[in-house]
Amino acid sequence: MLYDLFNYLDKLDFPGAGMFHYISFRSAMALILSLILSTITGKRIIEMLQKQQIGETIRDLGLEGQMQKKGTPTMGGIIIIIAILVPVLLLARLSDIYIILMLITTVWLGTLGFIDDYIKVVRKNKDGLSGKLKIVAQVGLGLIVGLTLYLSPHAVMRENVSIHRENDKTEIVYTPEVKSTQTTIPFFKNNNLDYRNLAGFMPKHRTAVTWIIFVLVTIFIVTAVSNGANLTDGLDGLAAGSSAIIGVALAVLAYVSSHLEYAAYLNIMYIPGCEELAVFACAFIGACIGFLWYNAFPAQVFMGDTGSLTLGGIIAVFAIIIHKELLLPILCAVFLAESLSVMFQVSYFKYTKKKQGVGKRIFKMTPLHHHFQKAGNAGIDALIQRPFIPVPESKIVVRFWLIGIILAVLAIATLKMR
Repeated sequence: MLYDLFNYLDKLDFPGAGMFHYISFRSAMALILSLILSTITGKRIIEMLQKQQIGETIRDLGLEGQMQKKGTPTMGGIIIIIAILVPVLLLARLSDIYIILMLITTVWLGTLGFIDDYIKVVRKNKDGLSGKLKIVAQVGLGLIVGLTLYLSPHAVMRENVSIHRENDKTEIVYTPEVKSTQTTIPFFKNNNLDYRNLAGFMPKHRTAVTWIIFVLVTIFIVTAVSNGANLTDGLDGLAAGSSAIIGVALAVLAYVSSHLEYAAYLNIMYIPGCEELAVFACAFIGACIGFLWYNAFPAQVFMGDTGSLTLGGIIAVFAIIIHKELLLPILCAVFLAESLSVMFQVSYFKYTKKKQGVGKRIFKMTPLHHHFQKAGNAGIDALIQRPFIPVPESKIVVRFWLIGIILAVLAIATLKMR
């Protein structure tokens, strides 16, 4: 909204109005505004949640300090959503198709998570929204994103064909703007994965089949990453801090993908219009960091599914839009490890119970972060007993953050490695 206002004022030669044309200025403003909003509104929202007695129900899993969290307000994801939406609505160019998709994603998954939390906390149904309904909603979002990128004439990209350097001048030759299902492959130079290559078995309907595959991949990524973030949200500050780190990497990737010379230098696709995503990413980063003011150990509020599903979905859709979804296994390796730990644990338990009559475990407890909170050789029949001494919660969170920083740097570095 402010973008259009200052764009009009700039035409009238209003002093300073031209600053809103710069992505760097609007991104910085979005970061600052989201930080302020999350910290200011956070206190009031926490007080409101406490007044309504919307507290977390804790199961006793024998973890140190766990029962002290009983009654801590949840549904704090509302703070994050407000701190994202307000700066984006004020500072981004709202006609941009990518911003529209990100706003839909935020509201869609925020609503889904809110309904789930409401059923759990207010209606006292510990199962919450059924898993099938969650999957249906996530599939629905994946369809919206995939079909929009397919049908919208504004969702295009250009691929650099050659770069000629002579003296101090550089000439970049690009293909015309086209709709494409290509995505960047990390580590490999001059190679992109094109989903079109997977549709060679139906040459007569190759274009249609290509986009069907793309939509299915989009659905899978949105579902997987949003659920991965949900599983990661188990320790104070873990999900919010990890998401902020990923947000920084995505902001960098969006900016270089929208800059003709940077995209050519890194030999990646140039995506016109995705520079607005830098504004969204900065609001996302500010919202996550601001939320840590109240969510860092010991937490005064939990984000609940309202926040965790939203954060994961935003990361997934963002990466798909900038054609960097193959970087997600590196960027979101923490989320991936949490999800895989649960999958392997359940599968191994069922397998051993069927074969030996007694179910055994790989980890002492899942998701993975809880494994480090349990003492080894304490009567739990698990293949991995280390560490034998429980690790304090705050130390686990910081170590996961450090791993996330290393992975974010690596993900960005893979573009130059190419």
